[in-house]
Amino acid sequence: MFHIISKGTYIYVIYYRMIVHSINERIDTMWSRKNRTSKENDGSADKPFHTLTTENLFSVLDSSAQGLSSEKVKTHQELFGLNDISHIRKRPVIIQFLEHFKNLLVIILLIAASISIFVGEITSAAIIFLIIVASVTLDFFQEYKAENAANLLKQKIITRASVFRDGNQQEISIIELVPGDRISLVAGDIVPADARVLSAKDFYVNQSALTGEPYPIEKNANLADPTKPLTEANNYIFLGTSVVSGTATAIITKTGPTTEFGKIAKTLVERPPETEFERGLKQFSYLMSKFVFFLVIFVFFVNALFKHGILESLLFSVALAVGMTPELLPMILSLNLSKGSIAMSNKGAIVKHPESIQNFGSMDVLCTDKTGTLTENKIALVKHLDTEGNDSDKVLLFSYINSYFDTGLKSPLDDAIVNFKNIEINEYRKIDEIPFDFIRKRVSIAVSRGSERILISKGAPEEILRICSSVEREGIVVPLTNDIIELINNLYQAQSADGFRTLAVCNRFVSSEKTQFSVSDEQNMIFVGFVTFIDPPKESARESVQLLAQSGIELKILTGDNELVTRKTCELIGQEIKGVLTGNEIENMDGETLSRVVEDVTIFSRMTPVQKNRIMNALRRNGHVVGFMGDGINDAPSIREADVGISVENAVDIAKESADIILLKNDLRILHDGVLEGRKTFGNTMKYILMGTSSNFGNMFSVAGASLFLPFLPMLPIQILLNNLLYDVSESTIPTDSVDSSYISTPKKWDIEFIRKFIFVFGPISSVFDFITFFILLFIFKADASFFQTAWFIESICTQTLVIFVIRTRIVPFYKSKPSNLLVASTLLIIVIACILPFTVIGSIFGFVHLPISFYTVLAGLVIGYVVLVEFVKRRFYQKYSSFIERKTAKRSIA
Repeated sequence: MFHIISKGTYIYVIYYRMIVHSINERIDTMWSRKNRTSKENDGSADKPFHTLTTENLFSVLDSSAQGLSSEKVKTHQELFGLNDISHIRKRPVIIQFLEHFKNLLVIILLIAASISIFVGEITSAAIIFLIIVASVTLDFFQEYKAENAANLLKQKIITRASVFRDGNQQEISIIELVPGDRISLVAGDIVPADARVLSAKDFYVNQSALTGEPYPIEKNANLADPTKPLTEANNYIFLGTSVVSGTATAIITKTGPTTEFGKIAKTLVERPPETEFERGLKQFSYLMSKFVFFLVIFVFFVNALFKHGILESLLFSVALAVGMTPELLPMILSLNLSKGSIAMSNKGAIVKHPESIQNFGSMDVLCTDKTGTLTENKIALVKHLDTEGNDSDKVLLFSYINSYFDTGLKSPLDDAIVNFKNIEINEYRKIDEIPFDFIRKRVSIAVSRGSERILISKGAPEEILRICSSVEREGIVVPLTNDIIELINNLYQAQSADGFRTLAVCNRFVSSEKTQFSVSDEQNMIFVGFVTFIDPPKESARESVQLLAQSGIELKILTGDNELVTRKTCELIGQEIKGVLTGNEIENMDGETLSRVVEDVTIFSRMTPVQKNRIMNALRRNGHVVGFMGDGINDAPSIREADVGISVENAVDIAKESADIILLKNDLRILHDGVLEGRKTFGNTMKYILMGTSSNFGNMFSVAGASLFLPFLPMLPIQILLNNLLYDVSESTIPTDSVDSSYISTPKKWDIEFIRKFIFVFGPISSVFDFITFFILLFIFKADASFFQTAWFIESICTQTLVIFVIRTRIVPFYKSKPSNLLVASTLLIIVIACILPFTVIGSIFGFVHLPISFYTVLAGLVIGYVVLVEFVKRRFYQKYSSFIERKTAKRSIA
């Protein structure tokens, strides 16, 4: 429990990583030992898998062309363990509990309690020990519960692999894979382990995650050059890389920490980059830690040198530090994130990284593709047109052949073509394929029919026109002149303006001896026509767009389609269009120009993955928190780059692995619900922070000040610790609290300036009432030390817990905003306990004495006066602060 803020958000993370690093090193040692044993048994030490023949490879890995048997799988799993580089063996519960004692303040208190025993203060020592155990137990229980909830959610997100076992192909979780497993890979898959390719067809892999090489690399089953490094082997693939196109089978050679990626990642834990909220929280932590440290050191030396003994002054100062720091913040964060993750799961969204929930609440720009998000993604072929705009069976035939034989990156457009009509193509035989990529934006298939060989290309119209030199018109091939190009473009624009997605088709005859084709063969083609498709808008799209706009989130569409099709879709769903920008226009812009332009653009058309990243980075430089939603291979870089990466359950593996959140249904309304949960999480976290920087902090500051002029301590160290424990119990229910609808209606960002203003306004109010209480106790009740300490204990508990009902909402009067039942119950329970404690045996142990009824009358007046004053100041504070924000926003807009 006794985490200083900075420890909870920074030092704690570093410490956690050190522990994980140590555990991973032990795991590596275990793997090395297992590998040595395995290699000694089969003689395969340091075998260069990429240079072995297939027969030797099967022998070394104790496998076969049919894959592993169930018996061998069990043996290999016992030998090599799980295929999981981030796996950390769960520590026993008792160890997790004891780790909560590894805190500087707790250690100092334990040492001080031990010294108390040594000098004969047995009762005080026992009380301190009990309070420490109670506080640590509270912290441990809540965080343990939150961690278990998060683990249950993670189990719902399992990446699977296609593997051959017992002669049958089956789908299993990738963590169950072992060396010797034979796997099947297709476009969009993540390579689940290091593996040797056994067979491949037009198989391209993106290895940028491992090597930094941005372009896909073709892999095949040929033996590799033994003089080249493993990363350049053309028959070897690596864990964490992604399949761009084609198909392949491979045999796994290494899993988990022994993979190339595992060696690099062994000192890392699976933790997303620091969120905007965490960055702000760290600034707040440093501010509070420095203030508390210097104040406590000052109080210790003044009391130790001039008033009290060193041990008593040490206990008082440490207890004061405990009381002044919002030490429950790590637990409050864990509970808030856990609650938010569970709530989002119930609404159809799985949160992979709970830390990202805070960014959902801050997100003010959502970038998304059009297909499947705003449209149904139920694409149907509508027309197959020649260059005169007439239906053409030849265009349909060529597009059908291209889609039917395409083994690379399949799209819904290919499915729509193949499902449109069953065309007899038995006389055609596939020769080769030039896979689709996002630079060329086309795919080419070479086929033979009798002695003829034809290369057929299909793709984006502008890209198809680039490789054509002729055109077929009325059955005659003629040169592609500028006038004809204009006619073709007019026909293309007309289809797009009607909302049809359009692909172009071209072909040419090639040499009958040619068997292998490359991009260089895509030239001097004959343009034959278009195939057009319809993808109707979702029925929920209009409502979704309105909900996002009402929540202060601007929607920007980043699509590979042209602007006319996207514009038509936006019109149908009621999306306002501020401007349009194409990929070609972005290419000619520098970063500064793009940052100015992106604010006034809604549709970004014909975008490449690199251009999408440039747009998001420009928005982030402008101060926006940006989310990106996508489901394809080309979306993965943008999902990873965004502040909030979002994908859907039926997305390709690489997109889901890159995402922070996965929607179980491709519906922006679910995303809207997630945003609201993020804002609720942010709001409840801020409630605790504001409580800690106003009433609680003010009370402890007053105690520190009073200790300098009173002849006795205003509260004994054990009373301060008890006060803090009771306060923590009352505030532990904040994550269950409701959040005002007006608060979650707009994006929320960390504002350290707002917190600083809040401290300087509400902290002194608490201290003023504290000193009024001191005056009444000393000069009206003529209180001695025990009376003063008891009365001040009760008054501080009542004021610092009841004020939550005022601070938790910006609504005036506060009682119009209903708190959660648990928050009300915990607050009232703690007040009752504090008031009756002096009349109990336990109270006498803590040094409390009976108080007259007249004191409780005065107490009621002080509490009511304090709550009324805070409510009055709150109204003025938010009015003034709102005006300040409006002026600052106006200045930023003018700039």
